[in-house]
Amino acid sequence: MSGVNLVILWHMHQPQYRDPATGRYLLPWTRLHALKDYWGMVRVLEDFPGVHSTFNFVPLLAQQIEEYASGEFRESWFEVAFTDAERLGPGAKREAIERAFQVNENLLNRWPRFTELASQMRSGGAEACIANWNARDWCDLQVLSQLAWMDEEYLAKDPAVRGLSEKGTNFSEDDKAVLKDKQFELLAAVLPIYRLAAQRGQIEISTTPFYHPILPLLCDTDIARVSNPNTPLPQPPFRHPEDAKEHLERAREFHERVFGKPPVGLWPSEGSVSDQALEIAMELGFKWFATDEGVLGRTRNIGFWRDASGYPENGRELYTPWKFQRNGRSMHGFFRDHYLSDLVGFVYSRMGPEGAAEDLYRRIRAVAERQTEGRTPSLSLILDGENAWEYYAGNGREFLRQFYRRIERDPEIHPLTASEAMAAASDAPTMPGIFPASWISANFDVWIGHEEDVRAWDLLRDARSAFENAKTRGVVTDPSDPRKLTPKGSRAFEALLAAEGSDWCWWYGPEHGSANDAEFDALYRGHLAEVYAELGEPAPDALSRPIKRAPERGRRESPTAFLDVTVDGREISYFEWLGAGEYATDMRGGAMDGRPHALSGFFYGFGSDRFWLRVNPIRDAVADMKEFQLRVAIWDSYETRITTRVENGRLAGCVVERGGICLLRPQTLVSAAYETVLELGVSRHLFDLQGRRHLLVSVALWRNGLPVDVLPLEGMLEVPLGEEHFAWPAT
Repeated sequence: MSGVNLVILWHMHQPQYRDPATGRYLLPWTRLHALKDYWGMVRVLEDFPGVHSTFNFVPLLAQQIEEYASGEFRESWFEVAFTDAERLGPGAKREAIERAFQVNENLLNRWPRFTELASQMRSGGAEACIANWNARDWCDLQVLSQLAWMDEEYLAKDPAVRGLSEKGTNFSEDDKAVLKDKQFELLAAVLPIYRLAAQRGQIEISTTPFYHPILPLLCDTDIARVSNPNTPLPQPPFRHPEDAKEHLERAREFHERVFGKPPVGLWPSEGSVSDQALEIAMELGFKWFATDEGVLGRTRNIGFWRDASGYPENGRELYTPWKFQRNGRSMHGFFRDHYLSDLVGFVYSRMGPEGAAEDLYRRIRAVAERQTEGRTPSLSLILDGENAWEYYAGNGREFLRQFYRRIERDPEIHPLTASEAMAAASDAPTMPGIFPASWISANFDVWIGHEEDVRAWDLLRDARSAFENAKTRGVVTDPSDPRKLTPKGSRAFEALLAAEGSDWCWWYGPEHGSANDAEFDALYRGHLAEVYAELGEPAPDALSRPIKRAPERGRRESPTAFLDVTVDGREISYFEWLGAGEYATDMRGGAMDGRPHALSGFFYGFGSDRFWLRVNPIRDAVADMKEFQLRVAIWDSYETRITTRVENGRLAGCVVERGGICLLRPQTLVSAAYETVLELGVSRHLFDLQGRRHLLVSVALWRNGLPVDVLPLEGMLEVPLGEEHFAWPAT
C-alpha cells in the first residue's frame, strides 16, 4: 500500500444579511452558525494534532463575525430573543415564534420544554400562542431558542451554559443575561482560534472572492452557454472582469489583515472556474484552487462512474492535483471527490457516528489500496463546514472525533493541508485550460438558468451601467481605481459588489427555496437600489417588485360597484370605498420575518372617468418616517408612474410619468391627497384602452431612495376591464 494524501477542506460561508437601507441584520444565520459551528470545528481538531486540514473563509463572513464580536451590530432576532419577556409586543412575539422554530429537530428535541412549546405552536397556531402564552412561556422560548445554537463543548463543559441546559425550563431574566454574555464570549473567540491554529501549522486558511461572486459570470455571462447551450442569458451580456479582480484583491487584503498573512489558496465561489477567472487569480499570486470532479471530467472528457465499492473509473486522474498552466503562470488544482464529499454532507447523518466514521475511513483506505503504482494518490474531501451538522446527532462532533481518530492512527493516511499536498505533488500532470463550470452539475444553471436569474442579471447590469455613466459624467471621480472613489462613488461601488454575490441567484429559479426567500429577494434589490440612491439617481420601479415568485399570497376581492370618491387622504366614511376591489395582506405588521413591512393593502375601482386607488400604510410602520414616497405603477401599453412624496405626514408633491416622460401639468389628470391614507384619482384619458382587457397595478413605499415595501407580493395585480367587471369597456 502506497498510502494516500488526504486533503480535507471545510468551506465556511454566509451571505451579507445586513439590510443596506437600515444597517440591521434581517436574518440571524451568521451569528447562529458562528455560535454552533465555526469555533467548534477548529476546537475539535486540537485533540488530533496529527490531522491537518484546510478551512476556507469567505471574507464577507469573517467581516460579519468581526462586527458581531464587537457588539456594534443591530439584529432584530437577537434583540427580540434578549428582550424582557414582559415587554414583548405582538410583533416581537410573532418574530420569536417565526425564528425560534427555524431549527432542526435534532437541536429542538434536546429539551422537552422546547418540544412542548413547538407542539403548542403547531397545534394551535401562532396567534393562539400570542394570545395565551404567559411571560414564563416566552422566556423559556427565548432562552431555549438560543441554547439550541450554542457550541457542543459549551453545552457540555462551560459551567454557565451547561447549567442552563440542565435546567431546561423556568428560566429567569438573569438566566437570559448570562446566556447573552456567553454568546458574546463565543463570538469573540471565533476568528482568533483560526489564526492560532494556522500559526501552529495544523490548518491552512484559504479564501474566496470577497462577496462570493461567480467569477466566470462576472467576467462574461455568455460563457454559461459553453456548458449549457440552452441557458437563457441577459442581453446585452454582463462583462466586468475588472470586478472579478476587485473581489479577489479585496479578499487577499482582508485575509492578510485578519489571519496574519495573505492566502495561498482559493476556493472560487461554488467551485466556479474558467480560464479567464483563473488567469486573474494567478496574476494576483494564488498558488492553488479547488473545484469539483465534474469540472475535471468535462475538461478531460472522461467520467468517474463508481463501481460497487465506490471507486471511480479514471481514479488515477481524479486522485491527483493538476497543474493549470496559462501564459507562463501556473497554479495547482484540487478536484473534490463528489461521491465521498456528499456522503459526509447528506448520508452519514442517518447513521451512527461510529459506523459512519468507519465507513468513510474504509473508503479512503480503499483509494490507496487500488492505486499501488505511480504517484501517491491525493483525495480531496471538500464540503460545506456548517450546514450538514445539525442533521447529525450531537451536531456531528462525535462523528468528526471518530473519523479524525481513525485517520490519525493510520500511518498510510496523510491528512495534509492543501499547500502541503501541493508541495508533495511536484510531478503533477498539467492542463492548458479548464472547462468553465461550477461544482453543481458542471454548469452555471443555478445562477443563470432561469428567467428569474436572467432578470436579476439584467437589473445588475443596468445598475453597473448607471455607475459607469456616473463616472463618465464626473459624478464619481477617480475611476481608475475603485478603492479611491469619492465617498459617494465608493458606497455605490460597494453596493454593486455586494449585489454581485452568488447567493441571490441561488434562491431565484426553481432549484432552491426557503422560508426566507422574500428576505433574500428584498436584500438583493436593496443593494441595487442603494447604487442609484448613492449616485443621486432615481432607482427604476422594477427594483420595488419581487423577482422571486413569492409563496405568500395576498387576499384579492374584485370590485362590486362603481365608485365616487372625494380625494382628501382621509378615511371619512366606510361607504366611500364600499364596492371597491381590494388587495390585502393578512398578519402583516412591524418587521415579522425580519422584513420591513409598511403597507397593509390597497383599494381600487372605477368611476365614470376616473380610476380610483387608495393605498393603506401601516400606521405604526410609517409613524417615525419624516419623509417617504408612495409610488404607484399602472401598465397598459406603457407604464404610468405616479410618485407622491410625503413629508411630516402630509403630501409634499406628486410627479406623473407616462412612458418615462414626465407630465408638466399632472394635476389636470391626477388628483392626490395624503393624511392617513393615499388617495388617487387618475383620468381615464391617460390610458390606452384600445382592445385592452386589463390593467396591471402595483404600489410601493420607498424611503431614502430605497424600496421598503411593495404590493402585490406576487407581482402586479391584474385589473380586468369591461362593464361586467365594474370597469371601463375597451374602446
